[in-house]
Amino acid sequence: MTAVSVPGRLISIEGGEGAGKSTAIAAVTGVLERHGRSVVSAREPGGTAFGEACRHLLLDTALTPCAESELLLMFASRAQLVRERIRPALARGEWVVCDRFTDASFAYQGGGRGLGAARVAELERWAVGLRPDLTILLDIGVEHGLARMRGRGEPDRIERERTEFFERVRTSYLDRAAREPARFRVIDAALPVESVTAQVVACLEAWLLERAQAEAGHPESVCEARS
Repeated sequence: MTAVSVPGRLISIEGGEGAGKSTAIAAVTGVLERHGRSVVSAREPGGTAFGEACRHLLLDTALTPCAESELLLMFASRAQLVRERIRPALARGEWVVCDRFTDASFAYQGGGRGLGAARVAELERWAVGLRPDLTILLDIGVEHGLARMRGRGEPDRIERERTEFFERVRTSYLDRAAREPARFRVIDAALPVESVTAQVVACLEAWLLERAQAEAGHPESVCEARS
């Protein structure tokens, strides 16, 4: 009998400043490993040697890239991550948990910088070509999130933006979640960390059950990018 290659899955964790992505990523990874999945972790921008170089440019407080340059650097890092790490891992049947993915560009550059969704969508189709199977959005009020960030070290270039910028980012995230309810799960990240973690675990367990029931032994490939 010929073995059938089972593709992995891509799960992204999104949210604004102070949302608690690191804690959520640890919870997601733990659930997947308990279910016997092999998990690869990645982050954006970064995740590869080339991507980390892009990250340095993007977050360096001494630099002032224009909005278009920021967007293109994000996608340069993302394209390298997809080709070097994400697609190979998925092809091996591994699950990838990514700290931000293309939704972050829709929120930060499309919304926050005012570039709009159309430009981001075109780059998504051309340079990335896939979307997460599941996106967990950690939603928190801007002031609350920024308050959490204080005292965590020197803020990077993006963290130094004005409150109005982060309000646009949050609105863009929530708009995307409303447009794609099948992919997004929105978590109230303003709650205590234990409650947030419990929400993340519960929504992931429910999603895994839904997928198992829907697939009935016939997994589909990762979502292809679309406008």
